[in-house]
Amino acid sequence: MGLFSFLKNAGAKLFKRKKEEVTVPEEAEKTHEDNLEALRSAVADLGIEVKDFFVDLQGETVIVFGEVNSQSDKEKIVLTLGNVEGIEQVDDRMTVLAPEPEATFYEVKKGDSLSKIAKALYGDAMKYPLIFEANKPMLKDPNLIYPGQVLRIPQL
Repeated sequence: MGLFSFLKNAGAKLFKRKKEEVTVPEEAEKTHEDNLEALRSAVADLGIEVKDFFVDLQGETVIVFGEVNSQSDKEKIVLTLGNVEGIEQVDDRMTVLAPEPEATFYEVKKGDSLSKIAKALYGDAMKYPLIFEANKPMLKDPNLIYPGQVLRIPQL
């Protein structure tokens, strides 16, 4: 897939401190390790099996390696990592065992709802459960989306 861009100032607040607040090198290294652990934990919470999983953080870019079973698993991992406050890009270097068509990504705008997005992209507002299911477990409730969040939009 490659490099994906996200809104740096939107997303889940996983990181304890902003890097600008850290001035002592030892403290910066500990913060970096804490942030990496928070990213690993977010991916683990998805419950997706990833062989040879590795994640690195370089500035505002997350680099992710590993092997997953499906394209949707890969996309969910990219979105989970990218939808974190402070992350601007995800450099996806994962491989997929059973390739399938890629979903498109959609950045939520102010006033959006899943039904409004489904109406615009599928022509039918009642297809919003497809978008909700495609974004589980990242989304816990179809009514809880926010501007700047990036969602998977599966092909029909």
